[in-house]
Amino acid sequence: MNTHIVSIIIKREYLNRVKKKSFLIVTFVVPVLFAAICVLPSLIMYAAKEEAKTVAVVDASGIVLPYLNDTESAVYADYSAFSPDTVKAKLGELGVDALLSISALNEEKTLTAELFSEKPLGMELTESINDKINDAVEAYRVESYEIEDLDNIMKSIKANVKLTSYTIGEDGKETVSETGVYMIVSMLLGMIIYMFIALFGGMVMSSVIEEKASRVVEVLVSSVKATELMFGKIIGVALVAITQFALWIILAGALTVGATSIFAPKMDAAAMTEMAGMAAPGTPDLTSVATDSEASVIFSTLGNLPLGEILICFFVFFIFGYLLYASLFAAIGSAVENEADTQQLQIPLTIPLLLGFFIALYAFKAPDSAVVFWGSMIPFTSPIVMIARIPFGVATWEIILSAVLLIATFAGCAYVSSKIYKVGILMFGKKSTWKDLWKWLKLK
Repeated sequence: MNTHIVSIIIKREYLNRVKKKSFLIVTFVVPVLFAAICVLPSLIMYAAKEEAKTVAVVDASGIVLPYLNDTESAVYADYSAFSPDTVKAKLGELGVDALLSISALNEEKTLTAELFSEKPLGMELTESINDKINDAVEAYRVESYEIEDLDNIMKSIKANVKLTSYTIGEDGKETVSETGVYMIVSMLLGMIIYMFIALFGGMVMSSVIEEKASRVVEVLVSSVKATELMFGKIIGVALVAITQFALWIILAGALTVGATSIFAPKMDAAAMTEMAGMAAPGTPDLTSVATDSEASVIFSTLGNLPLGEILICFFVFFIFGYLLYASLFAAIGSAVENEADTQQLQIPLTIPLLLGFFIALYAFKAPDSAVVFWGSMIPFTSPIVMIARIPFGVATWEIILSAVLLIATFAGCAYVSSKIYKVGILMFGKKSTWKDLWKWLKLK
């Protein structure tokens, strides 16, 4: 195989794709969408606050109304001097949005509560009212026992234990580890590799079908070998994938940081104000302490991740996983004349790819289980599953064995695909089957 010719084909494939409008559009649109996914949930939560409602309260129990403090979402008015039916019939005239009717206490030291409104109220408001009613009843029951300092005794009994996880390294050093962080990193890495292998492997197949259908391939194979054309195309698309991925990381990171710096301070201030308004008088402000503690654990966990090992393994498993599937996709593309005919031949490739994706999604639950272990060893699933296991710590021998098996499988599949490609790329007018591919494979 002439490396000079292959490099020319690689250059042609790379430049043809990066100059396309679709490449530029996808490259710049995807980071915007990614940044939006990261920022929009918080922004929507901040902006989608319900307008303040006026709630008329008829409290026959006499214990709930003191707990109904005004907030940004609700203002409570005492209408206990009126009957519930009277207030209910004149909600619009009284200028109130809802009526909260509370019954008298019964023998079981409880009560019933009913909320009436002309329009359904938001879940946040109804849950807030329900919580305050329960707090009032609980406080009344505590006081009814007439045990001195019972309220403080009950508070002192409640436990608020936070489990802190530590990972012991080979040097005996203990480092803080938050499982949730490992889970997110694991799922994210697995999803990225799956997306890129499926996306760019399919791109190789589409490119082969396009050139075959337009008969351009007949001109190309008259000047270069079919195998040189196949590998040049595969490597060229791989370089496009790496270029696009690098641009996505840079642009998405810049957009996310910029959007967070603009909106985060406003949302944090609003959240602090709301929490302060909901807190009972005299309650110490522990919000900032808890936030700082949780943030420090997250950043500490991220800092303890083997980032160098993750990056190297990501690169190795992504490249060879892509090359494995791209060579097989190229063989399938050479055997058909349009994408509609690829469904039957493509199924055996998409099944292990999807299987690896599903195993990777659950790898965080049991990273050392038999299913996850073998999923990270079998070459057709290992590019996705192994990278999802690495944040939880994988023995070096397992990574090396998995990589060697993947590379060896790629070499074997590349040889098989090149034999099919040489014959299939010039076959026209017949819908190919697996039986045909097997015949082409046996040709010398």
